[in-house]
Amino acid sequence: MKKALLFMLISTASFSLMNAFIKYLDHIPGFQLVFFRSITSFIFATTYLLSNQINVLGNQRKLLSLRAIAGLISMSLFFFSFKYLSVGTAVSLRYVAPIFAAIFAVILLKEKLKTVQYFFFLIAFTGVLILKGFDSEMSNIGMLLVITASVFTGIVYILIRKIGKADHPVVVVNYFMFFSTIVGGIMCLFNWIQPKGLDWALLASLGVFGYFGQVFMTKAFQMAETSRVAPIKYTEVIFTICIGVFWFGDTYTLWSFIGLFLIVGALIANNFIKKG
Repeated sequence: MKKALLFMLISTASFSLMNAFIKYLDHIPGFQLVFFRSITSFIFATTYLLSNQINVLGNQRKLLSLRAIAGLISMSLFFFSFKYLSVGTAVSLRYVAPIFAAIFAVILLKEKLKTVQYFFFLIAFTGVLILKGFDSEMSNIGMLLVITASVFTGIVYILIRKIGKADHPVVVVNYFMFFSTIVGGIMCLFNWIQPKGLDWALLASLGVFGYFGQVFMTKAFQMAETSRVAPIKYTEVIFTICIGVFWFGDTYTLWSFIGLFLIVGALIANNFIKKG
């Protein structure tokens, strides 16, 4: 279990760095970001599978394809929401995903949750809202996009859990990246902005950090119950704050630290209750 939690922490750190680079690339169209986010990871994953003689097509092709489609929809909607919301607001709102995942796990996977765990999820979500706050002029379209993305992310968590250990985690990631590369590549042809200078390096890095984020997230969900691992995704907010302070020079209020306390405290309490 400890290894699964460590893998999820590595995953969230990788995604935090990827989101930081996306912040610099908000002038690039959404499907173009999807394409560059996917193609580098696809090359990494395919190379790994071939060099280790692992079946690229996998064993549970229907589930793998469904996971890829759900992941593509989630990622695309999340990137599109950046056009209507600040990155901080979009990232914060996306954290309803573990709550959807836990609820789906109870309904679809018959996993058990104690009543108090729902209360802890509510506290953690409240902490996210306090941490970033809501923009008084927040776009309803942007909010709808990111909430819908979160629902599909929750579905992704469940599908990964259903796939289990029957398929190598890199095979799971490779399916996702293949679908995303094809769809993103086709769609960005209709709305392409030529990258300049540093844009190329940042676009390439999206796939690198996204690849490691996906692989470690997949490993974590394959090793432990969804309801136990999914809430650890909230720690991405902590990584985001650190990046914001030391990289972008962001400042945070007392309310921000209260939000942090609620998030971390709720996660620790949830793990403690789960063990008991």
